[in-house]
Order: sequence, then structure tokens, then C-alpha cells
Amino acid sequence: SDPGSRPMASSSAVLSLSEAGISPQVGVPPGEDVLDPLFAPTKEDALLVIDVQCDFCSGGALEVPKATDIIPVVNALVCRFQHVVFSQDWHPPKHSSFASQHAGRKPWDEVTMSYGKQTLWPDHCIQGSAGSSFHRDLAIPENGMVCRKGCNPQIDSYSAFFENDGRTSTGLETYVQQLGVKRVFVVGVAFDFCVRFTCQDAATKCGLSVVLVSDGTKPVGLPGSVDATNRGLADAGVLVRGARELGSLS
Repeated sequence: SDPGSRPMASSSAVLSLSEAGISPQVGVPPGEDVLDPLFAPTKEDALLVIDVQCDFCSGGALEVPKATDIIPVVNALVCRFQHVVFSQDWHPPKHSSFASQHAGRKPWDEVTMSYGKQTLWPDHCIQGSAGSSFHRDLAIPENGMVCRKGCNPQIDSYSAFFENDGRTSTGLETYVQQLGVKRVFVVGVAFDFCVRFTCQDAATKCGLSVVLVSDGTKPVGLPGSVDATNRGLADAGVLVRGARELGSLS
């Protein structure tokens, strides 16, 4: 695909930690024996860590059940990769995907927007809020990069590559292509929304090989969402493997 031909989201860019105003952090120790010791990603591989933010973790505004359970696996993977990008949901106040902006609607309702069907959410990950920050247990290395999404108040962005219109780029596609990345490994939350659509876009729109690390993700679990995700990933050709099974992919 030609990323230069795609419309760009407002404020779209992949940022260094300093540009994003984020400090590196050690996080919790990587889990013991959670990762195949033979796994050795190359410079053509990148790790995408999707939305491991406080609002999606325990006690957050949009809590993904057991989200923090994945962090030791994520941290073990972060240590192995030369290229690591952390996506960050980064909504302005009064975002159109918030149920609070739709009279008579409540979280989890589905509405039709100009770009198609949209699930309505509790207010979450508002720019600069505590809930939008990365979880304190997450390992963030100095060379980590940040891809912010959901910045446009009129359109949501599940995928780290494209907004929910399926066309407007976040800048991540261009970034990984410039690095020469051919394959991405994906972890984070939520399996059935932002992780799903990141994987599908990477495979079907960006021409990347995609590996979803199954024990590095957790679902929201709305009715039918996990089954739909499993079908969507299979149709897109996404490889699903546990962290202990990655050695054969080196």
C-alpha cells in the first residue's frame, strides 16, 4: 500500500517519549518462564503494545477484566525488541464516542456514525488525565515510541494504524515502513477492539506479517465480540501464538 496517498489524522505522528512528555519506566520484572528463551526478533520485527493505560486497567473508567495480568508477558517481550511502539488512546473531552455525548444513550450502546457503526463508551483516556497515562507496571524503554489515536473529536480510532473510517492514518504505517519493518507482534488491550483492528489493518492494509501474542492480551468481552474477533483475525491471516511458542518464529 502507499501510505502517502492516505489522509492523515489531525495531530497524527509517532512520537518519541520526550516529544510525548512521557518518562521511561522500568515497570514490574518480566514474568519468569513466560517467553520462549529462543525467541530472537530481528530489526525487521516490531512490537506494538496497544493501550496499556490506567483507564483500561483495574479501577479504570473502562476496565478490561484482568488487563494487568498481561503486563509481565508484555514486559518480557519489550526487552527483546529493537523497535517498540506504544499506542495511546488520547481523546479530547466530549469525544463523540462517549455515551455522555448522546442523549438517552448509555455505555455499550451501538449507534451509527457517518463512518459506520460505533460502540459508545464511558468517558475514558481524556488527554492529559491520569487515566490516559500508561500503567505504572508497564516497562517503557528510553527508545520506545508513542502512537496517539482517537484525537479527532468526531471519530474514534480502535486501530493503531487507522481511524474508524478505515482510511485516515495515524502515521504508524509510514513509521514502520520507514524502519523497514516487515512483521509486527501485537499485545495489549482490548483483544476484541483495539488489538483486533490493529492486527487486521496491519495484515490487510499495510501488508505486514502479524503475530498476535495470545497471553499478552485480554478482551472487554461484549456479547459476540470475542467470536467476531477470532473470525476477523483468521480471515486476515493473523498468526496467533502464545509467548512460549515464539521461538519457532525467530
